[in-house]
Parts: sequence; structure tokens; C-alpha cells
Amino acid sequence: MGVEHRIDLPLASPTVRPDAALAELTTVRIGGRPGQLVDCFSEADLVAAVRQTDSRGGPLLVIGGGSNLLAGEDLNALTVVRDRRGGARAEEREGRVLVTVEAGASWDALVEWTVGRGWAGLAALSGIPGSVGAAPVQNIGAYGAEVGQSIRSVRVFDRRSGALVELDAAALGFAYRDSALKRSLSGAAFPTPRWVVLDVSFALAAHPHPGVPGSDQAAESRSDRGVTAAGGHDQEADGSACGPAAVLELGGTVGSAGSGSQSGATATVGHDQLAEALGLAVGETAALTDIRRAVLAIRRGKGMVLDQSDHDTWSAGSFFTNPLVSEEIAAELPPDAPRFAAAGDLVKLSAAWLISRSGVERGQGMRPGARATASCKHVLALTNRGGATYADVMELADWIAARVADRFGVRLTAEPVLIPAAV
Repeated sequence: MGVEHRIDLPLASPTVRPDAALAELTTVRIGGRPGQLVDCFSEADLVAAVRQTDSRGGPLLVIGGGSNLLAGEDLNALTVVRDRRGGARAEEREGRVLVTVEAGASWDALVEWTVGRGWAGLAALSGIPGSVGAAPVQNIGAYGAEVGQSIRSVRVFDRRSGALVELDAAALGFAYRDSALKRSLSGAAFPTPRWVVLDVSFALAAHPHPGVPGSDQAAESRSDRGVTAAGGHDQEADGSACGPAAVLELGGTVGSAGSGSQSGATATVGHDQLAEALGLAVGETAALTDIRRAVLAIRRGKGMVLDQSDHDTWSAGSFFTNPLVSEEIAAELPPDAPRFAAAGDLVKLSAAWLISRSGVERGQGMRPGARATASCKHVLALTNRGGATYADVMELADWIAARVADRFGVRLTAEPVLIPAAV
């Protein structure tokens, strides 16, 4: 028998009144009041709520942290179901640990717990808002890691068959910001996938290990770097919506060369911006605690760690995915355009580079005093400066996408789930 651990993790969704609007349940703070809001505190209640909503034939939204969602105002027909379960259990055996977490738990609380236990695999994914259940749907990733690299299986409720099913990593079909779960989010199932995540099992290393493969996400850090080598923040905004530039403050031992030699679990650093923040080269190792601290600092510099007082964090995260194009289209771009090999002989481009080189600046909106603007820290995030609507954000998104298409002939795809209305 291995060593067993159990914990109740903080939940991804906040405590709200029964008639709360989606503006209170999403990180972009936009969205009207749904027809019904149902909180579920057990798996049986969650499955029953999904079954009942589907039997009525109305649209269903199972929501976690609301961090990858933009909704309109007219949502009278929408039923919102919240998973209020955050239990986690782990079994540690022979240098490996299997961690199973209920879908409603906060993603970053899980990462913090695993790093604190010395379990390697998730540290580079620190600071990403949202729930554990949403992580495999989007195959979240950052700084040299994707969650699909650490997932062993996902247990789901199949809305089509009415059965509880366990999907292994192969069945989940992970790809860049994609999975079989996400691909089922269409047709009558929208805006919730066919498979509703109940819990997720992760296979992590309980001792220092070689880390995860290198990442092609360095494009984003080079093209729209939120942190300079000197620790300052590149400021390109017009100043109308943006305050003083943020400064990267790592603190502690982070940033000192050789941090990988400290005691405790380590992982290989597979991303150039993270390596720079740690004072290391890509491929060297660092302590998990140092990796987490550095990632959180970098994300704060980009407005990607939630802060109620910072409107740059009032967003749905990165609004566009990095485009996948043919080699012929990639060859037509300027020589300095970041590009990386992707599956199927495709080339991955940097959406942030395309946006900034098409003339969009940080903090820019459609007009002076706009309620929706590009983040003052990171052009890939579209932010609510206060009182913004679905239409405000989509007007800005469409304008940015049109500029990129006109300048480079590349189509940008929105990353968040978009619910214009449900009436």
C-alpha cells in the first residue's frame, strides 16, 4: 500500500446569491441573469441537475470558475449548474502519485497543493484561473507544459448515453488548446460539452524528475513579453485606460542561478521566459516552489492573475488561440514572425505577435473611453474596463481579427466559449 492523502480544496466558483448574474460568476464580469442557477454539492445532485435540464430541452451551462467564458445579457432560457465539490485524494507509491480531484475545485489551489507536497508535473501551470474540471476540456497550458501531459483519466457523465464513463488520455485526444471534450461542445450540447467532467486523475512524480518536454509557446513570450530582462514591463498603451507599468518582483530565491540545486522536488524548465526569470537556461532544473513563484510573477506582470482592483485581470484570459497554418502561409510572413512546428505538417504562429504587428496597442479600444480594451499588459487579453457588454468585447475582437487578416492573411479564432444569448 502507498501513502494516502485527502484534502478539501477551495472551490473555483464564488459564493453568490441565488439570483446572481453571470457577471458575478465570470472573470470578465460580463453577462446577464440566467433563468435558473443550481448549486450542486454531491455527484448525484450534479448528474441529476444535468439530466433534468437536458430532459426539458433548454440550454445548459455547467460552470466552474467562469474564466474562459463571455456571455450576453439575454439569458432567460439558460440553466447554470455549478459544481460545488472540491475533494481531492492522492496515493503516493514508488516515486509516483495518483491524484484524483473533483471537478469543482480551484485549479490553482490544486497546483499549490501538489507543489507543496513536492509532486512534480503542474508547477508551470500555476496561476491559471478556473476549475479542475475545465482544465482538460481546454487542455490548458503555459510555460512549457500542458495539462494533458499529466492527466491519466477523466471521469465524466455522458449526456448522450446517460452513463458514467472513464476516459483515458488516448480517448481524450489532447491537442493544442483542444480535446475530445471540447470538440463535443457543439450542436444541441452547447454551451456544455457532451461529457460533463466529474473528476480528473493526474499521474505526477513524487520525486525530482526530468520534467516536461520543451515548449513552442515561447512565441508568445517573445512577441508580447510582459516582463523585460531587467524586470520592468514594456508599456505600449495610450495611457487612457492604463496606469503605471507593473514591475516583476520575484522575491525569495527565484531569479538566482542554480536554484535547481536546492533541496526538494525539481523539474526541468522548458520555456525561455520562465528560464530567464529564474536566471537559468532552458533545459536546466529548478525547484518546484521556485517555478511556481516565477510563473505567478510573470502572470501578474501580464494581468493574468485575478485581482479585483486591476481591470487588466477583468478578462477571459487570452482571447485568441495561436493560429495553426500551412507551411506556405507561414513562409509568406516576415522573417521575424515566431513560428513553430505543429502536428500534421502545420505551423503554429503567435497570435500576440500578429496582433501587435497589425498595429493594435496595449490598452487600445475602439474609441476614447471605451469600456472594452486590449489589456494594458498583454494585447492577447481583451478586458472590461467597467460596464462593458458582450457586444463591446466582440466589436473589439472582430476589429482586431480583421486587422490581422488584412495585414497577414491569417484568421484568428476566439478561445473563450461565446454565448451571445439564450432566450
